[in-house]
Amino acid sequence: MKGFLVASIGLAVMLGAATGWARSWTPVIDTYGSSRAQYVDRDLRECRSLAQQAGGDSTGQGMRGAMRGGLVGAAGGAAIGAALGNAGRGAAVGAAAGGISRGVGGASQSNSSFEQAFSNCMRQRGHRVLN
Repeated sequence: MKGFLVASIGLAVMLGAATGWARSWTPVIDTYGSSRAQYVDRDLRECRSLAQQAGGDSTGQGMRGAMRGGLVGAAGGAAIGAALGNAGRGAAVGAAAGGISRGVGGASQSNSSFEQAFSNCMRQRGHRVLN
């Protein structure tokens, strides 16, 4: 049980770090020769706000993924643990492994949606986005 608690805390830290990184990400804009260069700062602020709405809540998606993965992992781990003589330990290990992998996957998918929405918004406003 102690291992499960440590894994849960580690998952929360990783999801928080992933969320912070994604929400501070900014696309690279090439302003050379652009008639819209004077609007870059304003458009970055507005597009970031829109992308946060469109990209979803990466922490929430990560936590939901972690819960689902933890339940599936616990069931599988308990079955394997029971066969080896310790169902409780198997369930804890399975829950931690399933929760971490699904949680990080959910947060990563949300971060990708945020970045794509941000880049698309800047392109639609007439800027050359390099990444």
